Amino acid sequence: MSYFENFMKANKAYVDLHGTAHLPINPKTKVAIVTCMDSRLHVAQALGLALGDAHILRNAGGRVTEDMIRSLVISQQQLGTREIVVLHHTDCGAQTFKNEDFTAYLHKELGVDVSEQDFLPFTDVEESVREDMALLRQSPLIPADIKISGAVYDVDTGRMTVVEE
Repeated sequence: MSYFENFMKANKAYVDLHGTAHLPINPKTKVAIVTCMDSRLHVAQALGLALGDAHILRNAGGRVTEDMIRSLVISQQQLGTREIVVLHHTDCGAQTFKNEDFTAYLHKELGVDVSEQDFLPFTDVEESVREDMALLRQSPLIPADIKISGAVYDVDTGRMTVVEE
């Protein structure tokens, strides 16, 4: 049995818990969370969020990219969010490589030249949060009155630590 088949079985049980209530499209807390795709980070549980509470935007490293800003603009301008939380984590895969080495690896393995691509690796997780918060503040698409906060999630303990600018 594939993982997908297992997911479909689990979904049947989830449907019973979910119920039939129609949640509003706008997130209840008016918060959008920018975070990593890491499977050790269950954002809703870690932050005490329920269905419909917040937008959770994920990518490799939880980095602020052009597409992340696109999603945030829609989140704010169409769906009413007024706060952004940048949440990175310890022991991130984006800390395990450098662009030059990774692009060389991809060229060797896939035969594709991606030397111009920035995969946004980092070495210091707190600094990466600060960089991403600064990118959000500098974006003309993110209004100045949007509250922006940052934190680091510890994958070993589940504890979050605030990152000051």
